[in-house]
Amino acid sequence: MSKLAINGGSKFRRQPFIEWPVHDQKEVAAVTQVIESGKWWRFAYGEGVELREKTSGADRAQCVLFQEEFARYHEAKYGLACANGTAAIEIGLKALGIGPGDEVIVPSYTYVGTATAVLQVNAIPIFVDIDPRTYNMDPARVEEAITDRTRAIVPVHFAGQSVDMDALQAIARKHKLFVVEDAAHAHGSEWKGRKVGAIGDLGTFSFQASKTMTAGEGGAIVTNKVELARLCDSYIWAGREVGRPWYEFYRLGWNYRMTELQGAVLRVQLSRLEEQVERRMQNAAYLTQELAKIEGIEPLYVDPRTTKHGYYIYMLKFKPEVWGISKDLFMDALIAEGLEVFKGYIYPLYKNPMFLEQNFYPKGCPVTCQHYGKPIDYAAFEKLNPVSEKACKEEAVWFKLTVLMGDGSDIDDVVGAIKKVQANLNELKNR
Repeated sequence: MSKLAINGGSKFRRQPFIEWPVHDQKEVAAVTQVIESGKWWRFAYGEGVELREKTSGADRAQCVLFQEEFARYHEAKYGLACANGTAAIEIGLKALGIGPGDEVIVPSYTYVGTATAVLQVNAIPIFVDIDPRTYNMDPARVEEAITDRTRAIVPVHFAGQSVDMDALQAIARKHKLFVVEDAAHAHGSEWKGRKVGAIGDLGTFSFQASKTMTAGEGGAIVTNKVELARLCDSYIWAGREVGRPWYEFYRLGWNYRMTELQGAVLRVQLSRLEEQVERRMQNAAYLTQELAKIEGIEPLYVDPRTTKHGYYIYMLKFKPEVWGISKDLFMDALIAEGLEVFKGYIYPLYKNPMFLEQNFYPKGCPVTCQHYGKPIDYAAFEKLNPVSEKACKEEAVWFKLTVLMGDGSDIDDVVGAIKKVQANLNELKNR
């Protein structure tokens, strides 16, 4: 009789993990207040970017209050709320003057928005490999990828762990490059005691449904540079400038605004962030301790300079050569046992059809426009990114943040389910 659930046996875990997002009557009350006010749009208050700190005011826009509170929490002088995390990167790049003919270095192991934001400003994304210990952008590969066209680096604090910002900042200073931190996974994360996001020239965050703070959608930009804040604000609301006539426009911008309903929800979500990060860190430490005892399972290395890890995802390396089965079969078995685990990226970003076919803009832009004017073969990036290739094909196993939101019994179930699969490997090998 089969013991594994994938073969018809009983599930190891029958109850669901905690639901996401976490919410209660505080969000309901915040949204109700906005609806009853009749002001569902931040500009109903006549406010653009606030370039000075204010801490209260019932007659002020929820989005403005949120962006001030979010910036302050992340130790930045200025915060800008916008439509989503991809838009935040796009806005930031444009504010830095990135455009046609420029190259921007991005990791190959990331969500597509990191790279499409580069394309949206008509620049060229150049993919670099990741550190095999952390799956974060490898600074050594960044240095190798720099050319006379490179203008910026977009490191991703993947899964919530900070990139090596000391190394990247040193490279940026040496080559006079901008640094745009993609912190979509890293709300509340720290590098050497400093919140990520405003360490580089600017940082971007996402509030999409699965993120560690969410309003369903939404994004934010943080920076310590007043001129960048002004430009980002202008790009968010159609090229306007604060204090000027409503129908006067100064630059090509977008309608990338956040609604008051989102701003209200995110203010409540922010109030929970610190406690949730601490809980995930505590549970992750216990999970790492227990998984390290299982042969063929390697938790990702946490750099001790990452003094706070947001844990949007808990990741481990699966060793197929030890287990004698594929990663896909291993994960299918865990899912059948009731774990919230998923396979992540099926291949590095440059292998998506969009990049292989260069299906970007009509007439070949931005690759064949006169500002760049040289061919680029994204298929050739495979040989430059062996760590990303291996992570996608063989190693990377992702656990949803909900696994870390409960108590120690949830962690025990994760470890127990993996041990059950390991103890009954022959069932999988004989499928």
